[in-house]
Amino acid sequence: MSSQIHEDVLPQLAAITIQPDRPLIITDADEVLFHFMEGLEVFLEQQDMFFDWSSFALHGNIRHKKDKEPVDKEQIPTLLNQFFEEHCHTLPAAPGAAEHLELLSKNAQIVVLSNVPPKFAGLRRESLRKNGMDFPLIANIGSKGQVVKHLAQGMKCPVFFIDDIPMNHSSVSKHANHVERVHFIADKRLASLLGPAEHSSVRLDSWPEIHDHIQFILNKGI
Repeated sequence: MSSQIHEDVLPQLAAITIQPDRPLIITDADEVLFHFMEGLEVFLEQQDMFFDWSSFALHGNIRHKKDKEPVDKEQIPTLLNQFFEEHCHTLPAAPGAAEHLELLSKNAQIVVLSNVPPKFAGLRRESLRKNGMDFPLIANIGSKGQVVKHLAQGMKCPVFFIDDIPMNHSSVSKHANHVERVHFIADKRLASLLGPAEHSSVRLDSWPEIHDHIQFILNKGI
């Protein structure tokens, strides 16, 4: 077990049983299963703030309405903490996520690997259940490569990783390069600000495309 996996994540990994002879899909939640940005905009409106869509980053784009000045970088973690507490369980689901994961789950096991703060993991599980995506959740802390490596160890079938953040693809590429890395950003506005992640295997733009891509690879192995 790598020391690079956060100590609060290790018990979560120990609680999950992975079958080595069944394909594994490891999917992010925010901007993959749920529309994070739509919820964030509602929250920012309540705080007399807005997101100006100049880039993919939160810092510099979250601004005060009164003077259009960016929110201090040091304030963003507190804002996100409040956002997750108030909106984590009410974020709208990405179109097609639930139905296509349901189809894929007939032949594959699915794990949700989200960097939602662990204290809000219960709210995220509530949201997953409510939206028809009642799959095991790991509330991760830090980079994802070592966690994916752990989940994928000993696998005899293909493993897939779906995430919107380029650095997560880089981390998985470094630690578990054999994993098929799907770059997907649910919000079209956010997706337009960022090209394909450098270390992803493929960039796709919808859940039907993700389903077909994964199914094509699985069918090749039959």
